[in-house]
Amino acid sequence: MPWIEQFEPANWGEAGWIALGAYFLGCFTTGYYLVRMWTDEDIRDSGSGNVGAKNVGRALGKTGFFLTLLGDFGKGVFAIWAARHFTSDPRAVSLAAIAVVAGHIWPIQLFFRGGKGMATSLGALLALDYHFAGAFLLFFAAGFAVLRKTVLPGLLAFACLPALCLYLDSNPARSFGISVLAILIVFAHRKNLFEEIVLLLERRHLHHPHQHKKSL
Repeated sequence: MPWIEQFEPANWGEAGWIALGAYFLGCFTTGYYLVRMWTDEDIRDSGSGNVGAKNVGRALGKTGFFLTLLGDFGKGVFAIWAARHFTSDPRAVSLAAIAVVAGHIWPIQLFFRGGKGMATSLGALLALDYHFAGAFLLFFAAGFAVLRKTVLPGLLAFACLPALCLYLDSNPARSFGISVLAILIVFAHRKNLFEEIVLLLERRHLHHPHQHKKSL
């Protein structure tokens, strides 16, 4: 029986409140409110249009970058810590991880235009199981060494986590949570993923033009 179906009726209410609380925590998009407070502008109207640390850094400098990164990462950690404070059910904890990232990506008070969830999901991942956070860093480092980029290696590292969960993790609730986190992150970065792949293909074409002509 799938783990999600193993909730007793009484546990659904508890899990629902935990997930709802985690979602509203995720809705507090740190970068948006920092820029609002310091400049009275909407960060989504400038730069990349994202509320993440990189775009906030363009507007507020290094201080804004690190405060945003810390705030977004911290709420992912806090969501898991708080969930474990209220319940010992790993399924409810996994729902909290999913909900806090969903709140960051689709915050209700910002009409569902939030960030892309990378820092928040990493915080949740670290709190769920630091072994998988370490695996993410290893995958990312390998990808960065080959591609010398950050976005694509980060997405590939997240995409590898579900397979790692299936191979190593005996906790189906945690595997489910980490797998859904990976899906959310890849989906939120789908435009970046397409752009990165196009750039890689263009670079390959520039480096090997004769091979391209032969194929024609």
